[in-house]
Amino acid sequence: MPSTPANRAGPGSTAGPAAPSDLAHAVWPTVPFAPLVLVPLGSTEQHGPHLPLGTDAAIARAVAERVAAGAPPEWRTLVAPTMAYGSSGEHAGFAGTVSIGREALKAVLVESVRSLAMWAGRIVFVNGHGGNVATLAEAVVLLRAEGHHVAWVPCVAPDADPHAGRWETSVMLHLAPGDVRTAQAVAGDTRPLADLMPDLVAGGVLAVSPSGVLGDPAGASAEEGKKAMTYMVTTATRLIAEGSADTRGRLVDAEPVDGTVTE
Repeated sequence: MPSTPANRAGPGSTAGPAAPSDLAHAVWPTVPFAPLVLVPLGSTEQHGPHLPLGTDAAIARAVAERVAAGAPPEWRTLVAPTMAYGSSGEHAGFAGTVSIGREALKAVLVESVRSLAMWAGRIVFVNGHGGNVATLAEAVVLLRAEGHHVAWVPCVAPDADPHAGRWETSVMLHLAPGDVRTAQAVAGDTRPLADLMPDLVAGGVLAVSPSGVLGDPAGASAEEGKKAMTYMVTTATRLIAEGSADTRGRLVDAEPVDGTVTE
């Protein structure tokens, strides 16, 4: 736990205005002592012809902000600026995709935590892109071995299809309906992810779905997206409060909970 500088308020202090939850809009004297810092981690990648390139980042940001809004005051929660570039090599070939690759992503994650740890009490990545998982886990395991109090949670919900299908379309209809081009929505490859994986590894998304969609957005609704968001926020909040990190640094329930999604 970092020490309290002479010109910083300590735990329980009532001096000065309450610290805002948005780190980017805070000024340094209002940053609370040893806060929980949530770091949204997304991507900039194609999401079919109907969803914006920033879908993963938008979902991760929304989950982090809602967790912060409902967090108990003693957590002193801050939401860091969103990391909007990730490991998206599987989406190469689609215009608009920006991938920094695994090596660069790992370096960004590691150095960000080493810096945050100088004043933060706990750091949790809120990850919205499945392609980041292997690198995120590798980075967090390294950082935990260094003694940093860091972990991660995924933005997942039961029965979610792999990419730009009904699940993500529903969530975006809830979060940003003006960004969803419903008239351009098309079905892609609807096989389960486990069946798709060999082809995805061999040739990327373009090899299995020219539209970039893995799933079918038909039937998506804002109401369904709201339910998915509620699930993700409730789950993330519970895991931050009560969970423990597994061997990959992911927060999991100390005891199995019905309906918990695993990767």
